[in-house]
Amino acid sequence: MAVLHINPTRMELTQIKRRLITAKRGHKLLKDKRDELVRQFMLLVRENLDLRKQMEGELGFALKDFALARAVMEPGALRQALLYPARQASIKVGRRNILSVRVPEFKVDEGSLGETVLPYGMAETSAQLDNAIATMARALPRLIALAEKEKTVSLLADEIQKTRRRVNALEYVMIPQFEETIRYITMKLEENERGALTRLMKVKDMLAERVT
Repeated sequence: MAVLHINPTRMELTQIKRRLITAKRGHKLLKDKRDELVRQFMLLVRENLDLRKQMEGELGFALKDFALARAVMEPGALRQALLYPARQASIKVGRRNILSVRVPEFKVDEGSLGETVLPYGMAETSAQLDNAIATMARALPRLIALAEKEKTVSLLADEIQKTRRRVNALEYVMIPQFEETIRYITMKLEENERGALTRLMKVKDMLAERVT
């Protein structure tokens, strides 16, 4: 590990020791943050997986009904039937903080969720279309919850990668570099002290010879 390019003085040694203490403290904090992020990430991944499986099943039935409705209805009549929404929802978009990661928070106003109303005449459409629209309307709140969880999982995954890189940089680059620099400066200072002591002893011997 290469040492830092600095003058081997006691002042620099003191500063490097302080930087090493700060780096070790930061390393511990980042490791704790990384571990907690991973824990939160795994919990959200499990919740997201369960909700996604549930939604994929419901949407699969809805898409199957849509396909059957398309097969028995005229294209123009199908488009006309789907022009107006069967259900409305008011969503409040906010943010929350998970270990300094700002993630989205979607809250559906329950009061805005009215009854599902089919915006077309029954005589012109098929029963499969009715089932598909009803299924999609029921799934709307859970689809919004799934979107929130998937975005949260994505943001946490990015933050875990960033934190892991910082932890590795401190653990394998900065801290070893500081420790190697401290050893280098300490050796240089000890070498200088030995040289100074040797010179002092020679001077003392020379003075003693002159006296005698």
